[in-house]
Amino acid sequence: MTHKNFWSAPYQTELDTIITAVDGDQVQVAQTIFFAFSGGQESDAGTLGGHPVLQAEKRDQTIVYTLPAGHGLQVGDAVHLQIDWARRYRLMRLHFAAEMVLQLVYQMRPGIERIGAHIAIDKARVDFASDTSLAPLFPAIEAAAQELVAAGLPIVTAFSDEAAGRRYWEVEGFARMACGGTHPRTTAEVGALRLKRKNTGRGKERIEILLDAP
Repeated sequence: MTHKNFWSAPYQTELDTIITAVDGDQVQVAQTIFFAFSGGQESDAGTLGGHPVLQAEKRDQTIVYTLPAGHGLQVGDAVHLQIDWARRYRLMRLHFAAEMVLQLVYQMRPGIERIGAHIAIDKARVDFASDTSLAPLFPAIEAAAQELVAAGLPIVTAFSDEAAGRRYWEVEGFARMACGGTHPRTTAEVGALRLKRKNTGRGKERIEILLDAP
């Protein structure tokens, strides 16, 4: 099992750790700050032992990192991890922006089903099963989201089941949701957001979330 420091310390950008397994180009470490694609949130970018991480893959409670061929690392080696902070922070902000939009849609359209989500550094998206356009809700969603941002409410994250690695976030008075991604400390950090509708097919509605500031 890989100890995931990115949950307890999502603002940490560097870490010294130990190689625990090597299988060709793939390595594992004792603890990590390097998030691997999960729940729609893209992986971090960065280096491990001075080598660029080509892929980060979550396997149950372990994260496997693919490095360039010939990396030369061996079990027991001490290595330094460093992540691209600008990328991580934008993913954190867009992730929570998408979570706010999701919860607001749930409140305004009770019973609607989410059928997909993706968080990239240029935008986030949430997909819903719906036969009608969600665009008429956008002004109310954007206004409510901006109120949350202006309020600067704490975003609490914790384990719901530590043994299983299940986590949640909660904003008191707004919502609580199961989620294993990385999040900012407060709603204020999300900043101003804009919504865009994209029709991806019959019975499907996609809301794209964009941030006004980098």
